[in-house]
Amino acid sequence: MRLILMHATLVRKANKQVPLDAHDNYRANLTGGGPVQALSTADKEEFKSVRVVLTDMDETLTHGGRLAAATYGALEALQADGVRVIPVTAAPAGWCDQMARMWPIDGVIGENGGLFFRRGEDGQGVVRQFWHDDLGRMESTMRLQAIVSRIQKAIPEATVADDQAFRMTSIAFFIPRNAETRERIVAALRNEGADVAINNLWILGWLGGYDKLSMTRRVLAGYYGVDIDDASGRDAVLYSGDSVNDAPMFGFFRHTVGVSTVVHYLDQIAVHPRWITAGPGGSGFVEASAAVMRSRADRSR
Repeated sequence: MRLILMHATLVRKANKQVPLDAHDNYRANLTGGGPVQALSTADKEEFKSVRVVLTDMDETLTHGGRLAAATYGALEALQADGVRVIPVTAAPAGWCDQMARMWPIDGVIGENGGLFFRRGEDGQGVVRQFWHDDLGRMESTMRLQAIVSRIQKAIPEATVADDQAFRMTSIAFFIPRNAETRERIVAALRNEGADVAINNLWILGWLGGYDKLSMTRRVLAGYYGVDIDDASGRDAVLYSGDSVNDAPMFGFFRHTVGVSTVVHYLDQIAVHPRWITAGPGGSGFVEASAAVMRSRADRSR
């Protein structure tokens, strides 16, 4: 209860800090009941079935690359309320290892679906699961290394992300300012047979045909007994995100929330999130977590 009350205080503080910006006119038009609606208009029982919160990390939990105390508190409050919390991110294995060990979460799906890390049963170590088996992962790593070499030779402007050393199942390039260079990198990856996604930080490439959704399906069924291909299982999940590589999740789940900066990408997302927050990044996630907990509180009365 103490965590939940603390969370309510953090929600109020986070909302006070949301600045007026260029998104305000867009947000003002969301209250009319269109395909994307302001989260503030959701019925208080809208999320009463939710028992798993999946969330992107970069610029969904963070904002400007930083994780705010209010956002961390929201993760902790959700867990204290009995909600499973699993970030689903393109971030590298090294980041995911730290998150799985220390954050108030139930595990983390990383590198756009290439891996799942969770805290060990003893609360100390990390249990690691990969999309590929050991041999497949070794072969994929060798192929990806060769792909990087060929792309950098053909496109000298292609710069590997500075966190590449911490990746185990994917390759990442910084997004170049020049649109033509960006398109050349994407085309080169696809010509090599790689899967490709672009988020707000990287151009990502991997091998295996999986994505955030396919690894989510495997993890929730295998570890938590949630079958998202069943209507009740799908209805038990809320997903929050902010970018193009969240599109498979926005298109699949009923309970979907985009933080305010998702407006930059809506023209590239076939199925929009159902709800949009007032705040960007972590402050938007705080709004989403508060909505879930409010619905669950009403259900328990």
